[in-house]
Amino acid sequence: MIEVKGVSHQFNIGKKGSEKIVPVLHEINLHIKKREIVAIVGRSGSGKSTLLNLMSGYIRPVKGEIHVMGEQVTHLSEGQWADFRLRHFGFMFQSFQLIPSMTAYENIELPLVLQGMDTLKRKLRVQELMERVDLHDYAGHYPGELSGGQQQRVSVARALVLNPPIVLADEPTGSLDSENEMQLLGLIHELNRERGTTFVIITHDEQVAAIADRTVALADGRLKPGKEQVTYEV
Repeated sequence: MIEVKGVSHQFNIGKKGSEKIVPVLHEINLHIKKREIVAIVGRSGSGKSTLLNLMSGYIRPVKGEIHVMGEQVTHLSEGQWADFRLRHFGFMFQSFQLIPSMTAYENIELPLVLQGMDTLKRKLRVQELMERVDLHDYAGHYPGELSGGQQQRVSVARALVLNPPIVLADEPTGSLDSENEMQLLGLIHELNRERGTTFVIITHDEQVAAIADRTVALADGRLKPGKEQVTYEV
C-alpha cells in the first residue's frame, strides 16, 4: 500500500543565505502492506510526524521516493496531491481538527461535498457512519458541545466517510481519557478486520501500539527494526 524508498528529509531554519540545515530523517525504507495496522513509535523529535506528512504529500522529501498503491507520488503537484488524498486517505488527529462552525453531521459530510456526491447519497452515508460510531443523537451538535471522546468519534467518521483504503493517524488517542481510548482502539481494530482498512498510527502510547500488527521505531531520524505483535483482542 505504501512504500518509502531511501527517503531523507531536512528543514532549513532561518533567513535565506544564513539558514541552518536541520536533518530530520535519514535513508528511510519502509513497506506497509494492505490491511496492515502499523504503529510508528519513537520519542518526540524522532521524525514520526515528518514521516507521516511525507507519506501524505504535505511535504516533499529532499531525497528518495514514496509509492502509494503502486503510484509514484513524490513528484505530484499540490493539486494532484489534494485529489489523491481525497481518494485514498483518511486522517485522524490528536486535536481532532474539526471545523467549529459546522455541526457533527456537517463535519463528517464535508469530504463527500468536496468529492461532489449528490445530496441523498451523502445523507445516507453520513447517517450510516454516525450510527457506526454511536453519534446518531448528536448530528446537530457543534464540536464545542461535544466531549473529547465524541469529537474524536466525529473525526473517525469523517476519516472513514469516503471508504479510504488508508487511514493515517497522528497520536489519535492523545487527548482522550483511558475509557475513550479503549473504545477508539476497539473501533480501529474492528474497522481494520471488517473493511480491510490499512492504518498507519503515530504514537508514543504502548496501548495504542499494542493493537498493531507491526511496530516500527524511529530514533534520531533513523528506522529501527520493527516487531510483530498481535496482542489486542476485541
